[in-house]
Amino acid sequence: MASDHIVTSYDEELTELKSKVSEMGGLAEAQLENALEAMQRRDTEIASRTIEADFRVDNLEQEIDQFVVQLLALRQPMASDLREIIVALKISSDLERIADYATNVAKRTMTLAHSPQVRPAHAIPRMARLALTMINDVLDSYADRDTQKAIAVWHRDEELDEMYTSLFRELLTYMMEDARSISSCTHLLFIAKNIERVGDHATNIAEYVYYLVEGKPLLQSRPKGGENEYERLDLPKSQA
Repeated sequence: MASDHIVTSYDEELTELKSKVSEMGGLAEAQLENALEAMQRRDTEIASRTIEADFRVDNLEQEIDQFVVQLLALRQPMASDLREIIVALKISSDLERIADYATNVAKRTMTLAHSPQVRPAHAIPRMARLALTMINDVLDSYADRDTQKAIAVWHRDEELDEMYTSLFRELLTYMMEDARSISSCTHLLFIAKNIERVGDHATNIAEYVYYLVEGKPLLQSRPKGGENEYERLDLPKSQA
């Protein structure tokens, strides 16, 4: 896209924008990875560091916002350049939310670390690995402009939804069997929901990559795992 420009500085600006988005993606991915490691190890020190590091992603999102406004004002982009800039803005918003979910997981880990272990917790690392793979792959698809990899991520969200639904049922059953586990299981439910939402945002990014490369939206209905009204967990704004 950038190679056709007469003004070299414009090419450099678009390259810088792409670099900023990739940097933000790396930070968001690291935030989630650290939060999940803290949860698995019940390590409050790692959880605390993860919470404290959230500002780095927020700051980078603000940088991207300002950079986009500058590009729109000075370059008045058209066609593929405009897609490039708008998609970068949208992706940065999704990455900021992913980092927020990582922070939420870390905060709940701070409480869970002082509570007895509950059996259903073993299923969360599998969800986490899938979510991390989706983020990694969709960021690669953005860097490489690879629509096939983006579509593969898009389809994988269904598997993550199904894993969440299964874990939701397991946790409810466990709480009914042992009332002492209700507090810990509630925290795990929110952690699982945060991970499921990470998958939704990775799927958003996959759709943006497709639009960026193809110049048209991905019109298929988004695949979703089986879920009924009873199984939906509505989160307050700080968790959603």
